[in-house]
Amino acid sequence: MSGYQQTIKSQNKYQVLQTIIDHAPLSRTTVAKQLGLTKGTVSSLAAELINEEIIIEYGPGTSSGGRRPVMLLFNEKAGYSIGIDVGVNYILGILTDLKGEIVAKQKQTIHAYDFNKMFPNIVKTIQKLIDDSPASPYGVVGIGVGVPGIINHKGTILFAPNLEWENIDLKEKLQKTFNVPVTIENEANAGAYGEKVSNSFTPPLVNNITYISAAIGIGVGLIINGEVYRGEEGFSGEFGHMMIDIDGRECSCGSKGCWEMYASEKAILLEAERLLDIDSKLTLEFLIKEAEKNSKVEELFERIGYYLGCGISNIVNSFNPQKVVIGNRLALAEHLLKDSVWKAISHHTLNFHKEKLEVTFSSLTPYSTSIGAAHFMNEKFLTKIQ
Repeated sequence: MSGYQQTIKSQNKYQVLQTIIDHAPLSRTTVAKQLGLTKGTVSSLAAELINEEIIIEYGPGTSSGGRRPVMLLFNEKAGYSIGIDVGVNYILGILTDLKGEIVAKQKQTIHAYDFNKMFPNIVKTIQKLIDDSPASPYGVVGIGVGVPGIINHKGTILFAPNLEWENIDLKEKLQKTFNVPVTIENEANAGAYGEKVSNSFTPPLVNNITYISAAIGIGVGLIINGEVYRGEEGFSGEFGHMMIDIDGRECSCGSKGCWEMYASEKAILLEAERLLDIDSKLTLEFLIKEAEKNSKVEELFERIGYYLGCGISNIVNSFNPQKVVIGNRLALAEHLLKDSVWKAISHHTLNFHKEKLEVTFSSLTPYSTSIGAAHFMNEKFLTKIQ
């Protein structure tokens, strides 16, 4: 078979698979009609996918006259992917099937940022998820990792200021350890993709999404025309370091007045330390409960929410998204933040930009990043089934 013919066959095979994934159960005849292929071509490609255990036959469907057709289903249990979210004070891991459904979870609280100390914990999380994976034809097909930092197209972590990491080749280390494909992605990009994939199952489809990952720092993931926007070198989305106060607080990035110093979990904790006379170490969860009985803490959340909304307004004015999703740790405080966030957006966003804008807090919290990271690996695996 010539190279051109092989390419056409591969493309057709992937289209058949994707159609079954999106619309199953389907008969071979229905797949052929939807794709404009002959039934013989679809039957041949389906036979390959069945032999590879990527799709399965599932009983007879409804007849429109004549013999009832055999229906085809995607075998999402043929393999599994791992998604890891490396936070400033936690490592969160999930195991998903090939359709993205979470099968197992692991979480560790971290107190040391040093990479040489964190790496064994990342490995431990991944190994536990591998151990928890059900038996399947392909096993674990890949590991996706979201990291809060600047990452190039090769997957090298150039700078993660809140982790104090520089020039870390986590991808190579994990591939050597586990011998499976690995993708390292900015955690906000992975979170944005997790939101996009989740949204794909709940019409209407939204192709322009801005995901605000608000935790110790702030990262922004952009979905533009259905694709993750990474920029020329892969560095886009560092809006947490957008300057909002020229002579403001010093940031871990080396600058002053960065947005994340006023609108993040870090900002809440810093201001709460000045506000409350408490010996024990403050946490976001404690402050959320404290706000129910302490009006000053409630006002603190309102102030942080307003700063968060101001930054979102700048992004909306720049990119005109259909939807803004606020996720990660601050989404836990939705009820304390949402009014002041929207107040700031209403005051500072151009009327045309906010006319059809939807602003929500993530329903996937805290799994947006890990789900997106796992989906990257699922898609890479499935595109190779040719």
